[in-house]
Amino acid sequence: MENIQEYIESGILEQYALGQLTAAEQAAVEAHAASHPTIREELEQVQTALGFYAEAHAITPPAGMRERVLGNVMAQISAPGSALRADVDALAKASANTQKSAPAAVQPSGTAPEAVVRPMSSAPVAEPASRSIWAMAASVALLLSLGANALFYSRWKEASNDLVALQNDQARFAQTTTVMDKQLGELRQENQVLRSDEFRTVALAGTKTAPQARARVLFNPATHKVYLDVKNLPALPAGKQYQLWALDNGKPVDAGVLAAATVSGEGLQAMKDISSAQAFAMTVEPEGGSVNPTLSTMTVVGNI
Repeated sequence: MENIQEYIESGILEQYALGQLTAAEQAAVEAHAASHPTIREELEQVQTALGFYAEAHAITPPAGMRERVLGNVMAQISAPGSALRADVDALAKASANTQKSAPAAVQPSGTAPEAVVRPMSSAPVAEPASRSIWAMAASVALLLSLGANALFYSRWKEASNDLVALQNDQARFAQTTTVMDKQLGELRQENQVLRSDEFRTVALAGTKTAPQARARVLFNPATHKVYLDVKNLPALPAGKQYQLWALDNGKPVDAGVLAAATVSGEGLQAMKDISSAQAFAMTVEPEGGSVNPTLSTMTVVGNI
């Protein structure tokens, strides 16, 4: 692949990082990255840059979020008619019924009840019911605490999941924005070329090899810039690639090979600078291009 820089600038590496390519296109990118260290390094830089962008734009939860969530939980627990409040009341009622239904001590048959003798100066013995009340209050407090903790954890987990989803959305948006910015810049450049009076349009018509083939060259004699716009070109077998030639006084000058996106008509492609030319032609060459054109495969040709 000669036009490695053009391949990198086409935006396909960013689309690969975003997962916007088909399986075949992804496989092609991976194959190019494995064969060309420059493409592999650029792909790693794109993926690293997108990761840094996502990390830099991560959102930290507000400082008062925990207090607001906990306050909302306690308000729901205290609200009359809530399910948690009903569970607390049921537990308290069950504890009171257990105390009331405790069986009395059975005296042996034929034995007279023992008299309880209390000194006149002793203090009254505390009623056992007080211990039951304190136990019930402790149970209610424990249940409230467990319920509040469970509800708070559930709300915190939901908030954490929402935050992760938001961060992922921001990362995808940033990656998409990067690709769109690059594509917009390319479209602006193409528009400037198409609207410029300095560029001369050279229509390339199909030959006997491909009568339906059509393309055009935009050539600026002052700046030597050359752009190619494909209208219709036949599909090529594997291992073949179209190559543009400038004819200067009958001598062919290499103007570069066409990218797959250009062949499909997706937009203009900047070719090699040409200082002088009277005509342009296109041939089919082995992938990567040839030093000299294969005239028998000439597809389109046009004079300035």
